Amino acid sequence: MYKDVVCGLGEIGLPIYKIISKVFPVEGYDIDSSLIPKSKNNFNSYKVRFLHVCIPFNKNFIYNVMNLEKKFSPKSIVIHSTIKPGTTDSLQKKLKIPVIFSATRGVHKRMQSDLKKYTKFFALKNKNSTSKLASQNFSQLMKKSKIKSKRMSNPKTLELAKIICDTSYYGWLINYSQMSKIIAEKHGVDYDEMWSFSDEIHKFLGNRPKMFPGFIGGHCVIPNLDLIQNQTLNLIKSINNKYSKTVKNSKTIHKKYVK
Repeated sequence: MYKDVVCGLGEIGLPIYKIISKVFPVEGYDIDSSLIPKSKNNFNSYKVRFLHVCIPFNKNFIYNVMNLEKKFSPKSIVIHSTIKPGTTDSLQKKLKIPVIFSATRGVHKRMQSDLKKYTKFFALKNKNSTSKLASQNFSQLMKKSKIKSKRMSNPKTLELAKIICDTSYYGWLINYSQMSKIIAEKHGVDYDEMWSFSDEIHKFLGNRPKMFPGFIGGHCVIPNLDLIQNQTLNLIKSINNKYSKTVKNSKTIHKKYVK
């Protein structure tokens, strides 16, 4: 008999644990034992099929994952964390089992429902029979969990996509709203009235989105910039910092737009 293990029961790991638990035997693991859900089921004798890695990325990430692999001896690893491009390939070179990267999308406060809204892209390097079986099993697990899935050609494409096409792109959009808010205040005009000019353009063309001019906080957009190490993208940090110093209510203005 097999079970899955979800490591890191935070804003991503716990929703994944809850979803999988409805369709497959699963255990949760976290360095904070108080976060581990209590279960009436005993899966101790079960072998581990997938080790779902949901721990934050840091300089010791590869070392930590390898320690988790030694602890649980899974048949395959699935990384759901946002990671530095090239990390999956580096891990795959060190491990004999398949390493899948599957980027996570969604808003943290509603992650469990958002996981079922978005397609769960995934990728792995090797194309041998073991990797093909891991790919099939992961696709089947997602299907049973009512999550759409799609395989990309290689992990690095997906690692970059998460940062470039998701969080950093979102950061740029907010940056533009921050800059336009600063300009509006400088000229003494109303930000929302000014932006109403683009409403119909966006309605008809779909390329003039209005973002609310909030301060970029949290632990996605800004921290993820450190994973890519791109000088131009780092302007997102600079503009965000300038905005916080220029606009008085920069860190509370989001309350006007977010319900």
